[in-house]
Amino acid sequence: MENNVFEQLAKRYDTEERMKLAKVIVKEVRPELRNGKSKSFIDYGSGTGIISLELSNLVESILLVDSSKQMLEVANAKISHRGITNAKVLYSDFTQETPEIQADIVLMSLVLLHIPDTKKILQKLFTILNDGGKLIIVDFDKNDKINHPKVHNGFSHNELKKSLSEVGFKSIEIRTFYHGKCIFMNQDASMFLSSSIK
Repeated sequence: MENNVFEQLAKRYDTEERMKLAKVIVKEVRPELRNGKSKSFIDYGSGTGIISLELSNLVESILLVDSSKQMLEVANAKISHRGITNAKVLYSDFTQETPEIQADIVLMSLVLLHIPDTKKILQKLFTILNDGGKLIIVDFDKNDKINHPKVHNGFSHNELKKSLSEVGFKSIEIRTFYHGKCIFMNQDASMFLSSSIK
């Protein structure tokens, strides 16, 4: 019975399009986690864990953080279903309050575009990273075809670099790694990966 519920929930969230995109992102993030075996990893805005649970074998521990209880229920079901022993979930919204936690690596994948005050969240993530820790952001490049009151229309590399360095990050690298059809609000778009060190 439990298996069935898990399947239904996961199917609802993890659509084929999302799974496809997640595979592309996982492949790109993987090299960023080499030498991560002893590292703690936070996936901020993890959703169902569609990305970070695929990376759980590369790090010591994973904390999936999301402000949606339902998403985390699905993530929890996946964790127990797959017998992943180094992953936990945390219901939290860092834009409201930040718990007392530290990590070596923070990933934010397709989350920044949903956060109105991007500088504030970057500041919070900077605070929870250990010295020498790494922030990995995957998001959409700026896209003028997109106009939505609740979503940023992507990010320009220069603006993001500026915000990251103003917050205190060093050695910031940003590169576009994927172009896809209808992947951002039904528009063709490209995604970038940004990697910054505290």
